[in-house]
Amino acid sequence: MVETGTSARIQRRKPGKFAAFRQGQLPLQRDSSTPAPNPCPRGDLRASTIDEIVHASVDTWADWRNQDGRRQKGLRHLLTHLAGFPGETWQQRWTAAGLDKTGQPVTQTVHIAESEAALTSALAALFALRVIAPSLGAVRSNRFLDYPDIFRMAQADPALDDLFTAADELIEQDAIRREALTDITVALSTEAVALADLSPGRFLNYVLDSRTHVVTAAPHRRKRYRGHHAWALLCQTGRFPPGTPASMKEAIREPRLTPAQLVDRHKVSNTAVRRLIIDYLTARCGDMDYSSLRTLAAYLANVFWKNIETLSPGQRDLHLGGDLYERWRETLRWREDGRPRKEQDPILLAVRSFYYDLATWALQEPEKWAVWVAPCPVAQSELRGIAQRRRRASEEIADRTRQRQPLLPRLVAHVERDHALYTELLHAGHTAEPGQTFTAGGLAWVRVSSRYDARRQRERGHANLRVRDPRTGAVVHVNREEERTFWEWAIVETLRHSGIRIEELLELSQLSIRQYKRPNGEVIALLVVAPSKTDRERVMPMSAELFTVIAAIFRRHTRNGGRIPVVPRYDPHERQTLPPLPYLFQRPQHGGSAVISAATVLRALQRLCQRIAQTDPAFAGTVFTPHDFRRIFATELINSGLPIHIGAALLGHLNVQTTRGYVAIFD
Repeated sequence: MVETGTSARIQRRKPGKFAAFRQGQLPLQRDSSTPAPNPCPRGDLRASTIDEIVHASVDTWADWRNQDGRRQKGLRHLLTHLAGFPGETWQQRWTAAGLDKTGQPVTQTVHIAESEAALTSALAALFALRVIAPSLGAVRSNRFLDYPDIFRMAQADPALDDLFTAADELIEQDAIRREALTDITVALSTEAVALADLSPGRFLNYVLDSRTHVVTAAPHRRKRYRGHHAWALLCQTGRFPPGTPASMKEAIREPRLTPAQLVDRHKVSNTAVRRLIIDYLTARCGDMDYSSLRTLAAYLANVFWKNIETLSPGQRDLHLGGDLYERWRETLRWREDGRPRKEQDPILLAVRSFYYDLATWALQEPEKWAVWVAPCPVAQSELRGIAQRRRRASEEIADRTRQRQPLLPRLVAHVERDHALYTELLHAGHTAEPGQTFTAGGLAWVRVSSRYDARRQRERGHANLRVRDPRTGAVVHVNREEERTFWEWAIVETLRHSGIRIEELLELSQLSIRQYKRPNGEVIALLVVAPSKTDRERVMPMSAELFTVIAAIFRRHTRNGGRIPVVPRYDPHERQTLPPLPYLFQRPQHGGSAVISAATVLRALQRLCQRIAQTDPAFAGTVFTPHDFRRIFATELINSGLPIHIGAALLGHLNVQTTRGYVAIFD
């Protein structure tokens, strides 16, 4: 059972969970086929002698970053070590030595009198000269310096040179440019192809394989995908064919599946029943969103019929005997992972609707549906407790609202205090020199600077602000913290003053801000909420507090005379990318801008509550969700005397009984 208080559309998918690894369900398929013959830019050196390889390295790099000939010394040591293992080629010896595995860096296996840098420089040379085609795990296990430049010089490929030149022109930030070129050159090395043969599918193979290897030491980034900037660069320079997804996110997301694909993922054995469920879903898909359709497919194809086939392999139709049905009902008690199933009502209702829909449709199209008409095994008596169980769930939700409503002022005070502190720090700190002490928020802070900040200051005239926290002594990245606290404040304030759903929050754009002028000249700011759960647009007047937040977001995007970036938004529920709009809740990402995801909002609220719990015991184990703000908003509206039908209109409810269920009544 999902956590109470989250909107139904968000409940259907765990936040931040990708399904890209299901082979056959990607918009673009990965290419793991055997590549073309390994390119040999300096001749085929895969079985050459040590002297020949050393001479090739001299011809390629000469004295470039080769102090005292350390590259040649490292090559001789490394190749001498590999020569002690069986194999006719250096690739075979490399594999026999166990160095092609993850977690086996050469510096821990091969001992050299010179520095370890000579050994890694030699290894980079072997990869760049195509003497060895390493696995991705082997590359990730060794740390190289300037591998893109080493690789580029070895290839002598005009196309690769043009790509590096284009990267300098298209990507302004040095760190992002180096990351993109590193991904491309590592992909060319591990896939053993030239740039001309690097197809989107082959690069996707590198991207998905990178997911299984440690990418960075930062724990919060270990599960991120590599290659976003590289993919964009390859698309912009025409290296990928027309029709390739413009961003890597589109290539790794699970696409919108057809009813047949939704059923086939559950591997139904009976072809006739498989066809029936597909036809049923096709008929139903017009009156439900994609998430609901996907859930219904799982209920009918997997939970219902797949279990029926397991219990009775010879079952050929929907006529279920009493004994078979009772055994199936027993399977509902447990989920596939062995945990007890807390909610059985949605499954029983789906199966019951399935049988009754077939019986109804058989009157209109008997040639298609009549053969499948059968007595519904789900008796009405099994559903008598639904109303009572729904009341219990409503009581739990109301109790949750009563617990969180007194905590809301403390949550708001915390986000306002943090946002004000880091805003003041950002403005006061930039006037201080590195090592200088300044005052902000009543505390004395010391500005610190890293080598990266110093280089950024020299190259661009400005650098990120880092200070030492006088309370903990930790170094704080003020720009990053100010960005975080602003959006925490904006999310909390918008949700609590509007009561909109999380998907409606993320769909707010510049076009959502309207105004209405009364006959007396008074102007009222309006917020247009795009259709979401009820598929109906609504307009609500903005309070002064809500207008302040929206104006602050607008000013943030348009500072320095800019405009709100027009970006597309991916709808994870409908599995489709929406047209570009000037969305309000967007942030810089991967060198551009992207709309904040629902998972990001949920995680931000969770981390916010955890930080408050460190000083406020009342928040221990308490998490606010976007729907908690919606329920508190409804409760305060109705309890303040607003007619419930007006509250229903503001919340976007079609039925006042739904609004009544949102209101927590206090004795």
